[in-house]
Amino acid sequence: MKGGVEKRIREVSVRLADRGHEVHVYGMRSWSGPSTIERDGVTIHGVCPGEALYSGGRRTVPQALRFGKAVLRPLLSSGADVVDCQNFPYFSCFAAKAASVWRGFPLVVTWHEVWGDYWYDYLGRRGAFGKAVERLAAGLTVHPVAVSPPTARALEALGVAGPVPVVPNGIDTERIAAVAPAAEGSDVVFTGRLIREKNVDVLLRALVPVRKEIPDLRALVVGDGPERPALERLARDLGLAGAVTFTGFLPDHDSVVAAMKASRVFVLPSTREGFGIAALEAMACGLPVVTTDHPGNAAGDLVQEGVNGYRSGLSAGELGEKIRAGLDLHRVRASDCRTAAAAYDWSRIAETLEKVYQNS
Repeated sequence: MKGGVEKRIREVSVRLADRGHEVHVYGMRSWSGPSTIERDGVTIHGVCPGEALYSGGRRTVPQALRFGKAVLRPLLSSGADVVDCQNFPYFSCFAAKAASVWRGFPLVVTWHEVWGDYWYDYLGRRGAFGKAVERLAAGLTVHPVAVSPPTARALEALGVAGPVPVVPNGIDTERIAAVAPAAEGSDVVFTGRLIREKNVDVLLRALVPVRKEIPDLRALVVGDGPERPALERLARDLGLAGAVTFTGFLPDHDSVVAAMKASRVFVLPSTREGFGIAALEAMACGLPVVTTDHPGNAAGDLVQEGVNGYRSGLSAGELGEKIRAGLDLHRVRASDCRTAAAAYDWSRIAETLEKVYQNS
């Protein structure tokens, strides 16, 4: 469970099952053994073999097509009362729509991001195809859900009748509170996939002036992805090899939380963030969040300036200044960070989604 979408599916599914619902999850099989398994009261179906999410640093269209094709037949035979399909990678939404028309169940599509013109930045001229598919997917259901206000507004700009209901992502506040800090501490921590849009290179450059003020500065980069080799080279070139540790993906989520609790400020310089669960988890650990002030970064909506963090422009100089301020803020605002995060407990989110399904 490495991303925010996967985390939402898992946490909501388990809580809906606890509330007495029969919950089935359909995805690519990323495990060995039988294609259908049960975990925590949820039945999980591996409808096709798992594949790498990225190829050459980009998400792969063939993978999305194969999954969209593979999920159609299981949905047709599911007997579902309602289906909630995550918007990306789009083609599964078309399969879910076909099954909903054929079997008559309501279709909810949960939107984590709307890329719009960003498709051109991502794929160049080929981005016109991605943008067209996204627009078609936006019209598949009268029951859309957005995980953040910016995503809701972007859907309405695509022509979806508003207001689009917002059901945010959440965190397990009780479990986070029970995790002890890691034995080895750090000053700055980042967690996430190491992809271009996360702008970890800007974070590394921002640490250079911060380290001049704090010579023993320690930074932790938790996660993996196609940008990792280039980022490790950049850290060496900047003279940060002894100050920055790249951990890769940690063995479990509690290990990530422990690493956050042993740090002082969480930095998320992303320009593409549909919500920002990691930022919320960091707040629950008492960490101020420094993130980018960018229209594509919904995590910025979680930050109240000077209370639970700071927003920064995407420049190493400004980001470094905000990181330094965030380190100071940690000493006096840790409880405010935890209070801000408490409103997003997964149990509340599951109750809200249950009402959405009942009204579909």
